[in-house]
Amino acid sequence: MDASYDRRFTFDGVLDESMVATAMEQGVERFVVGAVIHRDRAALVVTRSATDDFLPGVEEVPSGGVEDGESLHDALDRELREEVGFGAEEIDSGFLARFDYVSGSGRPTRQFTVSVPLTDRQVRLSAEHSSFRWVDRSELDATRATAETRGVLAEWFDWVTQLSGLRVPDRLRGRH
Repeated sequence: MDASYDRRFTFDGVLDESMVATAMEQGVERFVVGAVIHRDRAALVVTRSATDDFLPGVEEVPSGGVEDGESLHDALDRELREEVGFGAEEIDSGFLARFDYVSGSGRPTRQFTVSVPLTDRQVRLSAEHSSFRWVDRSELDATRATAETRGVLAEWFDWVTQLSGLRVPDRLRGRH
């Protein structure tokens, strides 16, 4: 891997590889990485193809499994390129959601999800997904997502709201 590849990432330690060792000590055998891709306080959800063997028609954030020997960072970049047509050149520092589940093959699995800004890129779906849409907080309960994915999105919306509150000057919040 050349040095220019390494410089593309601005992780600020969000996807710390030590999390894998800790999870393995807790009995986790498989890892998944995902991203809440966002623009204008809306999050991207992609719909799994109706012909998919795993959760057909379900809405999710772009995500996928970490392959043997692959770092969390590299897996996230690869999965985003495969599923939405661009990589994880930038990851927002300060947001990391995780949840555990049992995979379709019966293996204890942990998913780590980070926040990635869309910036000026365009979403180009792979055949694994049939459509995408942008959802805001008010649409969260109406998504066809799993409870775990809705939980990650709710956590992300809370995080964005908290950050927004920190950046708003007192005079704009009615305080003097």
